[in-house]
Amino acid sequence: MELRRWDGTDVPSLTALLHRAYRPLLDRGLHYVAATQDDETTRRRTANRECWIAYEDGAPVGTVTLTPPGGASGCDWYARSDVAAFGQFAVEPTCQGSGLGSQLLAHVEGQARALGAAELACDTAEQAQHLRDFYLRRGFRIVDAVDWPMTNFASVVLSKTL
Repeated sequence: MELRRWDGTDVPSLTALLHRAYRPLLDRGLHYVAATQDDETTRRRTANRECWIAYEDGAPVGTVTLTPPGGASGCDWYARSDVAAFGQFAVEPTCQGSGLGSQLLAHVEGQARALGAAELACDTAEQAQHLRDFYLRRGFRIVDAVDWPMTNFASVVLSKTL
């Protein structure tokens, strides 16, 4: 596996990876933006952020996008100047359970520290217990809630002290 910062090219491949990874959640009735976003939305959601891609044999198999401290919005916790946030966190379905997600998460934790963040946060559907458990096992705690207008579910905001 090779991890490198995305250069903004081949947007369709990144969008397709997000669609594949988020499809099981969409099939459960949870409309995450990444499940159906178009290429322009992918461009917008990675602009002015660090987007990291994991490649295996030249193909993208995982991704995560990091927003620097104070750069996220949508809830009070994200607005804090010491909080970095990540999203569009996805692993190719055939690679899930391989530890790739944990590697990507460890990488953005390091990047957030390097940017001066004291906390690293994300959000996920309140009903997605398996995702909440994934973050809780890695030291995150629930700190807030948000109801995004573009989703059909309430979200919990999770954060980890770095």
